[in-house]
Amino acid sequence: MFSGKNLIKPYSSQFGFLARCLDSFLIVFTIVLVGWFNQLSLTTEYWLAGLLAGLLHQILAEFTEIYRSWRAETLWAESQQVTFCWLMGFTCVLSVGQFTPLNQSLLAWPQSLQWFSMVLFVLLAWRLIVRVSLRQLRERGFNSRTAAIVGTGSLAQKVAKHIVSASWAGYQVKGFYDDRQKAQVLSEQCRRSVGHALADDGQVGSFDQLITAAEAGELDSVYIALPMRAERRIQELINRLSNSTATVYVVPDIFVFELLHARSVNLNGLPAIGVIGEPMRGMKGRLKRGEDILGALFILSVIAMPMLAIALAIKLTSRGPVFFKQQRYGLDGRAIEVWKFRSMVVHQEQVGTITQASKHDSRITPLGHFLRRTSLDELPQFINVLQGRMSIVGPRPHAVAHNEEYRGKINSYMRRHKIKPGITGWAQVNGWRGETDTLDKMEKRIEFDLHYIQHWSVWWDIKIIIKTVFKGFINKNAY
Repeated sequence: MFSGKNLIKPYSSQFGFLARCLDSFLIVFTIVLVGWFNQLSLTTEYWLAGLLAGLLHQILAEFTEIYRSWRAETLWAESQQVTFCWLMGFTCVLSVGQFTPLNQSLLAWPQSLQWFSMVLFVLLAWRLIVRVSLRQLRERGFNSRTAAIVGTGSLAQKVAKHIVSASWAGYQVKGFYDDRQKAQVLSEQCRRSVGHALADDGQVGSFDQLITAAEAGELDSVYIALPMRAERRIQELINRLSNSTATVYVVPDIFVFELLHARSVNLNGLPAIGVIGEPMRGMKGRLKRGEDILGALFILSVIAMPMLAIALAIKLTSRGPVFFKQQRYGLDGRAIEVWKFRSMVVHQEQVGTITQASKHDSRITPLGHFLRRTSLDELPQFINVLQGRMSIVGPRPHAVAHNEEYRGKINSYMRRHKIKPGITGWAQVNGWRGETDTLDKMEKRIEFDLHYIQHWSVWWDIKIIIKTVFKGFINKNAY
């Protein structure tokens, strides 16, 4: 006889099978609905297309792992995987349909869009309903899980707080366990830090007490949150826990590092954790590039005449070329040539040095002062965007000499080159632009750049562009 909290757990495999069957049924059912809605004859090809889509969905599900346990993860994360799985399956069916009569009926526009949208809606809708229902059950004490945390340091407290924040997952912290000196005192501090996260019968204790609880079946999961230097203790504890049925996780103590798009990878069967990742990898990179191309084409079509007028004014007011081209660091620290309207008189810098423009700089022409204060000198960089060297939004590119100077002074400085440099950026619309005559000014700029890279989204780019239009062009710090 199963207790209330374990009411669902024994049937988890059956629920997984039901989820597979439900997805396949909905894919076939919706194709019938689309045909009926569009008054199309339901031929054998329709049923074959539906069955093929259902089969492909199940095959692709093995790679996207949409039927694994999503208990401790967000609905958004699950929705992304389900959407990707169905998109791939639908694309395959669409490709096959080009060689069948379906291309002229169901797989033609707009029927194909109707089918894709309807399937995606129902696949996500029933998952949302299940999540809401399970949350209600867990709040009443059903389908709950117990977790134990090994460790008493900041990492252990961080793990506990993450469990608390995922209240919808129905986890309760059974206790904190550690064998070190003063562990009891530290555990009591952990207990107070997570408050109600600790189960009613929760405790603080030693490894022996943890093993006893695990072997008695009182624990569903054990999270080992010990520092990386405790390798021997971790190995011994895992060996002892192998005699229980508890699921054991090791939470690596990588929080001591400054993470940038960290993710796990499989190195030919060997799991590894990347602490400095690729922010614009995969779909994000394609979205960003598409945004840049469309945005640059639109903006260049609007500013073509103003750019021509500026070029003519530069030619008439001072000697020298219209454009100023400078070597700067781009994506992955590779040198790129950045274009700007020339705003200074033609002069020669000493080899290996770049003198930043400053207030009352005698090198800046009268027209150049206006161009720099209004950021109009940056307009040719939209050509750099079309060339793929720059992005509309991103960290501003610094001169090569400045990079070599600051990379040794500011921690994580070169991480700003994990994405393409931009014409405008999060630092610039927050006032961190212009001359960086002190180290703290550059540190603040880098802080904003890295924050943008870590939290990038298309909507945030749009927000930055709007801010640039209204307050980013004219700036008192731009000389």
